[in-house]
Amino acid sequence: MITELEKAAKKEEAGIWKTVSDALARSRKSRAQINLYRINKNTLEGDVVVVPGKVMGSGKLTHKVDVAAFNFTEGAKKEIVAAGGKVLSIPELIKKNAKGSGVKVMS
Repeated sequence: MITELEKAAKKEEAGIWKTVSDALARSRKSRAQINLYRINKNTLEGDVVVVPGKVMGSGKLTHKVDVAAFNFTEGAKKEIVAAGGKVLSIPELIKKNAKGSGVKVMS
């Protein structure tokens, strides 16, 4: 996945994918673990978020947010979908938005 992110960063001249690849290149212990309450607090309705790590299910999501991440807990997936958002893998987000415009990185 890191190689795919770096290729997308070069091809589309989108620095966001380089930032995400650098974060994923860290050791597993050092990767981000973001809870839903933090996503809820730092986003608005309709935002797109990428988490170079794991999304955890602690907290509530009160608005629609599309979230792409390396990994999700089952509770987090259910909560995102229940709020009207989408659960995406990072490669799916690259295909959907190659330039990375309007995407927030949470780490």
